[in-house]
Amino acid sequence: MALTLVTAPAVEPVSVADVKSHLRIDNTDDDTLLGTYIAVARRFCERYQNRAYITQTWKLVLDNWPKGHDVIELSYPPLQSVTNIVYYDTDETANTLSTSVYMVDTDSKPGRVTLKYNQTWPYTILRPYNGIEITYVAGYGDAASDVPENVVHAMKLLIGHLYENREATGIRPLSEIPFAVKSLLDLERIIKI
Repeated sequence: MALTLVTAPAVEPVSVADVKSHLRIDNTDDDTLLGTYIAVARRFCERYQNRAYITQTWKLVLDNWPKGHDVIELSYPPLQSVTNIVYYDTDETANTLSTSVYMVDTDSKPGRVTLKYNQTWPYTILRPYNGIEITYVAGYGDAASDVPENVVHAMKLLIGHLYENREATGIRPLSEIPFAVKSLLDLERIIKI
């Protein structure tokens, strides 16, 4: 099983202007650095929560179909849609699974794909590995305003921490991610079992 980001978010949940206001910075000297910290903070927070914030496209690659009527969970909710499910036979021929065979659950966290009533996964012998590719779209929406406020605030706290602790060594000892960041993110964290 492998999960790959296909299309990254078009915007960040927090703007440089928002961060500068939060940190009380009134010059443009560190704008590029703050932009980097914003992207780093988003990726950290998304991975910690196991969620996608701004709309992004992912590809899940599997070796085999699930057994019977088991579901396929799609990481990084909220799931918006499944673009397609492609499977490869032993001749490397790509086949797109008809949407009449499966249904998509966008309400569950994480989202999932399962067979419709009276349907079965294809009986085709798949190539030895990476025989199934599921491409899907996840995230709260296309705009920063779609992201929950607790996430935005956690990101600002983390960005402030990164801005104040730029080096691994120095006069002040290296400190761990602030407790408040994880506490805010724990409110909607998806725990993988």
